[in-house]
Amino acid sequence: MPGKNKAMEVLLSRTSTDRLDAPAPKGSVLMQILSTSLRAPDHGRMRPWRFITVAGKHRAAFAELLVAAMRRTDPEVKSAKLEKKRARYAEVPMTIILGMDLHPNAKIPVDEQVMAVAAGAMNVLNALHAEGFGGMWVSGAFQNDEIFREKLGLTRHQKIAGFLQVGTVEGRASETKRPDIDLYHARWKGDPVAFGADK
Repeated sequence: MPGKNKAMEVLLSRTSTDRLDAPAPKGSVLMQILSTSLRAPDHGRMRPWRFITVAGKHRAAFAELLVAAMRRTDPEVKSAKLEKKRARYAEVPMTIILGMDLHPNAKIPVDEQVMAVAAGAMNVLNALHAEGFGGMWVSGAFQNDEIFREKLGLTRHQKIAGFLQVGTVEGRASETKRPDIDLYHARWKGDPVAFGADK
């Protein structure tokens, strides 16, 4: 199959990085990247993905919303931590908020709905890398703040799975040493398996 080796190269070379500079993807490139999420497994066709992108002049206002949510979540949060978050979200070229439209009373378990969102987010991270961009998935307790979610336009049953910080990698992304896959794989032959990673 043409392109098979190239696709594997992309998947095996992706790494998370927070060293991100402009530009971030936009226009049809961004829409194509986000569209890869819709290829994720989605039991029952629940369509749980809800993406909100923040870029340009709106970053500073979003950073203030986030800092206010941090204060509500943890009234004793250190000012240095708030300033670090404020600066980061105001400066990173783009933030993609990973919204989840979850339905607890549906036939499909909520866990599976959440996994569909996670699988979609991973597709987006891989697509970003394939298109020459970088990204990092981050999260925090503040993302559960109800006022924060409401100000973003999310409804009561729509939660946040985290945030993708997105941009162009500054220089070269540092290679992250990965463990050997043999530590995480076992062949079942009738008896209980054991994993090297568990020893």
